[in-house]
Amino acid sequence: MDQIEKSVERAQILIEALPYIRRFYDKVIVIKYGGHAMIDEELKDMFARDIVMMKYIGLHPVVVHGGGPQIGNYLNRMGIESHFIQGMRVTDRETMDIVEMVLVGKVNKEIVGLINKHGGKAVGLSGKDGGLIRAEKYYLNEDKAKDTPPEIIDIGLVGKVKEINGVLIESLVRGGFIPVIAPTGYGENNETYNINADLVAGAIAASMQAEKLILLTDVPGVLDREKSLINTMNSREAQELIDEGIIHGGMFPKVKCCLKALREGVKKTHIIDGRRKHAILLEVFTDRGIGTEIVI
Repeated sequence: MDQIEKSVERAQILIEALPYIRRFYDKVIVIKYGGHAMIDEELKDMFARDIVMMKYIGLHPVVVHGGGPQIGNYLNRMGIESHFIQGMRVTDRETMDIVEMVLVGKVNKEIVGLINKHGGKAVGLSGKDGGLIRAEKYYLNEDKAKDTPPEIIDIGLVGKVKEINGVLIESLVRGGFIPVIAPTGYGENNETYNINADLVAGAIAASMQAEKLILLTDVPGVLDREKSLINTMNSREAQELIDEGIIHGGMFPKVKCCLKALREGVKKTHIIDGRRKHAILLEVFTDRGIGTEIVI
């Protein structure tokens, strides 16, 4: 392929993207950033550039990030053993101090720095900043013997979202900034809670009536009964797959998060493979996308 043909191919890509740029212009896109995309250096750099590009062409990305592996590494280095119940990290006060330090002080600022390096105007936030995320304690339920009530399990300073200060995010977005949000919140006594990043992203998307909620994962998307990727499905089809046990394990809470966001006013939700280069751009600006789109 000579240089002219390569240029024509690039032009065709831009032409294909044009309807999507027009459709999503001035719309809020909430992205949960996690998994391998947060660890691989090349993918981290690409993610930052893709976010900046979205902002420059008139979309309003809002980033909510995870950080489980980074937290685990720091706990190990400090000789603190991690304990999990039903996939949730048991978080005492000592662990919470490290969670907050890693998520807010290190991971958040690294993402902000990368976005700014590529020409964006990113602002890092925790749930305490501007009263962004009001939280309450989250308890796990464990079923016991038949016909007996489930056991309630206290896993420490793990929270769930009670209220989002959407006005703060809106003001940053309209001011040309890219909010980058760590999934921590504050309780009624100003205690800090560790919150699942998917849940925070879903709550923020709902509070802003976002055009899209995109969850980056380490799998291609939602698989059907034959283990093939589902490109698009509606809420009813998703619930049927949950009821049949096809959607299970780590995908179950992600799909439930998407369904809740749709019920609360988000237009479309996506579960995509963050290990793919330019995953967000491919999902938003191409005809077929690369992951699973879930609609109402």
